[in-house]
Amino acid sequence: MNYIIRDILQEEYSLLEKFLYEAIFVPEGMDAPPESIVKQPELQVYVADFGKKKDDISLVAEVDAKVVGAVWVRIMNDYGHIDDATPSFAISVYKEYRGIGIGAALMEKMLCVLKERGYKQASLAVQKANYAVGMYKKAGFEIVDENEEEYIMVCHLQ
Repeated sequence: MNYIIRDILQEEYSLLEKFLYEAIFVPEGMDAPPESIVKQPELQVYVADFGKKKDDISLVAEVDAKVVGAVWVRIMNDYGHIDDATPSFAISVYKEYRGIGIGAALMEKMLCVLKERGYKQASLAVQKANYAVGMYKKAGFEIVDENEEEYIMVCHLQ
């Protein structure tokens, strides 16, 4: 499948809320939460006023002129927060476009952008049961902390 990865356009920032919902890991056999869950403050930290801070960066994947995936970073006090100099990742690809390398390509491109901009590391939090843990490890993320449900992972860029 042919896709391109490009910078997000300002008029596409609203898509990040949809991708945030898509990023919520739903274990096998569980019901997905209602879409309204992304309105909760602990999730709004990922998308509220996106683009207004200097550390807000996003890329999207596009197939046939349709945005099918997004990766974005910002320095925020989220689940994967390490410190105030480390951007946290959020990444999501629509279900029907998963498993063909789009997520890995988005991740790789964002890591290159962060390195070019002088960031020393990036972080994320991921449910231990999420299949994406393997992709994050392949991309260079290492587990630095964990709780009962999640890993906190860091990728060193320098």
